[in-house]
Amino acid sequence: MKHSARIGQLQQVLQYRGLAGAILFYSRDIFYYTGTAQPAYLVVLPHEHRLFVRRGFEFARRECGLEAERMEAESSIHRICQEMFPGPGAGEKVGTELDLFPVAQSRILSSALGERELVDVSSDILEQRMIKDPEEIESIRKACAVVHAGHLAAVACLKAGMSELELAAHVENAQRLAGHEGIFFMRQPDFVMSRGPVASGPNLRRTSGTIYTITGVGLGSAVPAGPSQRRMEQGDLVMVDIPACVDGYHADQSRMYAVGRIAQEALDLFHRLREVSDFLIEAISPGMTTGEAFALTEARASELGLGQAFMGFESQANAHFVGHGIGLEVNEPPLISRDGDVRLRPGMVLAVEMHVMVPGGLTVKLEDTVHLTHEGVQILTLSPRELISVRPLQ
Repeated sequence: MKHSARIGQLQQVLQYRGLAGAILFYSRDIFYYTGTAQPAYLVVLPHEHRLFVRRGFEFARRECGLEAERMEAESSIHRICQEMFPGPGAGEKVGTELDLFPVAQSRILSSALGERELVDVSSDILEQRMIKDPEEIESIRKACAVVHAGHLAAVACLKAGMSELELAAHVENAQRLAGHEGIFFMRQPDFVMSRGPVASGPNLRRTSGTIYTITGVGLGSAVPAGPSQRRMEQGDLVMVDIPACVDGYHADQSRMYAVGRIAQEALDLFHRLREVSDFLIEAISPGMTTGEAFALTEARASELGLGQAFMGFESQANAHFVGHGIGLEVNEPPLISRDGDVRLRPGMVLAVEMHVMVPGGLTVKLEDTVHLTHEGVQILTLSPRELISVRPLQ
């Protein structure tokens, strides 16, 4: 029933926009509306819908939440369009996920649709996906538990002399054993980011341009983000930001560790950062815009003396956001950003993500996955929100 209800909401959008229908192909959207991620086209008309499975029909038939009569094994987009969009269709518009559609494939689809015009419906789909139902929240909770398992492994193994890559491998192994599906999704073509950022010592300040946060430097220029072969030293600060995916849903969490004794300066800086994060988590309320939430956060950081170090970088302009939505993708709307105009609503799940990079000094980060409800904000991530000291070199 939930999948038919989700399709029903999309049909209302099609009717409101005056579209003849929509053809979806992206696996995360197919999964959201049908319950299967097998290669398929989902065709949604204002009063009809059909799933055309390109490969893996037997898998899809077992997994799909739609009625059997709404499924068909078919890989030819021309035959699909002949069946669902007969005639030339002059003046009609058909939606698809144009933000992800390769030009060559879009030309094939345009040809199959005759005289109809292709338009984008990605923003409509993402707006619908922003509000999570209880089953989605439960999957995100499970993903948070998996992330926590990785951080327990980090505390158990991290020591001076270990490389960033070795630490990441321990974290990733623990996550996999706890149920991580071994992949995360980002709605961005040609996305480059190993399994998640790990950075230590001076690498905390060496930020790649691949994503707009502390990235780590990676193993080389081919994938310039994630853990490196650098061996951690006594007194280093270490950041672990490796997400997990369970049931198709993600959790995102960053934690900081110190190899050996924590310098008081680092502890004070982290506590101020956590105070800003706590402030935002307590301040978020339904009806507030994402831009208002950002402005409140920036003002609180200024009050605590963080200034330009808050969300700052050495190699690029300050980040313009302090959080993002999370769900079927690790980074999705809404973005808690400067000038953001999305109104926050109960049912949204957000990754509240902040860092401080003091010019010529220390870098610390904190990130948590939270759920906005009618009663307030629940922190879903489980690891202690502390700067944790791990054992020194023996």
